Amino acid sequence: MTVRYAGKARDAKLRTVAREGHEIVVDAETSLRMAGIRQRDTKPELIVRKIVTALGHRYRVQNGTLPGRPDLANRSRSWVIFVHGCFWHRHRGCKRTTTPKRNREFWEAKFDRNVARDKRVQKELRADGFRILVVWECETREPEKLLKRVRGWFARIGALEDE
Repeated sequence: MTVRYAGKARDAKLRTVAREGHEIVVDAETSLRMAGIRQRDTKPELIVRKIVTALGHRYRVQNGTLPGRPDLANRSRSWVIFVHGCFWHRHRGCKRTTTPKRNREFWEAKFDRNVARDKRVQKELRADGFRILVVWECETREPEKLLKRVRGWFARIGALEDE
């Protein structure tokens, strides 16, 4: 990614970012906000981990060698869990699935690539024999309801609680 600051001064309020064939203008406020978004150990992910642990299941969180780097995985039991942000992964019908007005074309293309990648990754994992659960960020706001959903999923896939 190359960054060119708009204007002559290096501390200009706007900068242009060339990324993935698009040039986008990024203001300092947006840049700071985007830099603060965590990629791992997010609050929704920690909630899901707590639920899975409470159900007695064991898992790993560093899964860089699996397609899509699932948030939780148990390779010996062949299951993975993704905790998707509604904004980034486009949760249909969710109020958090908004599209920024600035650089709309860039964002729509990015979101389309994210959704296509998610589908591809899930297809690869299924081909490798993994069962997949996708938990949406908004679902973690109701832990009791999510607990029932996760418990039901483990029961359906036949995972034992005394792993």
